[in-house]
Amino acid sequence: MVTTAAQNRPRRRSRQPLASARALDTGGALEQHSDAVLDDDREHQYDLLTAALIGVTIGAGLTFILRRGPSGRRPVTPVLERVGHGASWAGHHAARLGLRGARWAAARGEDAWDAIPRQEIREHVSDYLGRARDAIDDVVESELHDLKRAVRRQRKRLGI
Repeated sequence: MVTTAAQNRPRRRSRQPLASARALDTGGALEQHSDAVLDDDREHQYDLLTAALIGVTIGAGLTFILRRGPSGRRPVTPVLERVGHGASWAGHHAARLGLRGARWAAARGEDAWDAIPRQEIREHVSDYLGRARDAIDDVVESELHDLKRAVRRQRKRLGI
């Protein structure tokens, strides 16, 4: 993760790396390398700072949620109780509405089954399968042709 915040202070010149005169004669390659290393190091430091801030935020939030308040209860307890009530309500009503839906499907299921255009679906699927079969045949034929040409070239190169 990289942050792109601009710094408020002026840029300082990087320190010259300690190197022999022979290494400095390489046309600045060492200087370019050291700048890349410094950029990577700075990027790594920003990543570390960002991870530390995220960790502190999560830790503070969990501490706030799981602490005990003046009443002795945790602040998350009322939320969990309401979630439990909502899940119970949904379960009771889901069973009732599911039974109602099942009765509707039993009464009208045959009409719904007859309304499905099965012949059109069959034609579309067979059309898709035919096109897929043709495409596979074309690819296999092309690969086989290329393979035969490669074998002929190898035979010719080997003198067989």
